[in-house]
Amino acid sequence: MDYNRIVAVTGMPGLYEVVSSKTDGAIVRSLEDQSTKFVSSRVHNLSHLESIEVYTSRENVRLSDVFSAMKSSSEPLPDIKDNKALKSYFEKVYPELDFERVYASDMKKMIRWYEVVQSNDIDFTVKEETSEEEPVLEETSMEEVAVKKPAAKKAAKPKAEKEAKPKKSKEEAPEETDKPKRGRKKKTEE
Repeated sequence: MDYNRIVAVTGMPGLYEVVSSKTDGAIVRSLEDQSTKFVSSRVHNLSHLESIEVYTSRENVRLSDVFSAMKSSSEPLPDIKDNKALKSYFEKVYPELDFERVYASDMKKMIRWYEVVQSNDIDFTVKEETSEEEPVLEETSMEEVAVKKPAAKKAAKPKAEKEAKPKKSKEEAPEETDKPKRGRKKKTEE
């Protein structure tokens, strides 16, 4: 199960895995009881865990960073019913949190979600995006660079421009005798 497929659904407790998406919603599977259901996008919002950020005293951090700090901490998880215990836990585990903007309800969600992620063995560590670097050209001339660059697409001229050009008369056009003309036959008026 991938961390980028895990979502929180508004109005529904727990975490879900996106099984399939549709134009009017998504099919999700609960990580707690493995039940599958359709979630309408008209009623519910889906929030991917990888896109959730937490307020800190400096810049916002990803939720996965807080999960990593919780995992590496030796502190036991607090009781989610005790708000003071929650705050003291996060002061020890992640002291940079902005406790004026991160409420007790947010801390409860983080504890619940962390327990669900741990029980399902989901790897929440951030994976570095591998970018394909262009190879370095050594001692290339301008001709070689011009050949290696992709050709730009020609812009299509609007039809109005094509029709506006005057047509050449038969006198101006050079005669071609070696190629037979393959045009449409003109209808003759009777």
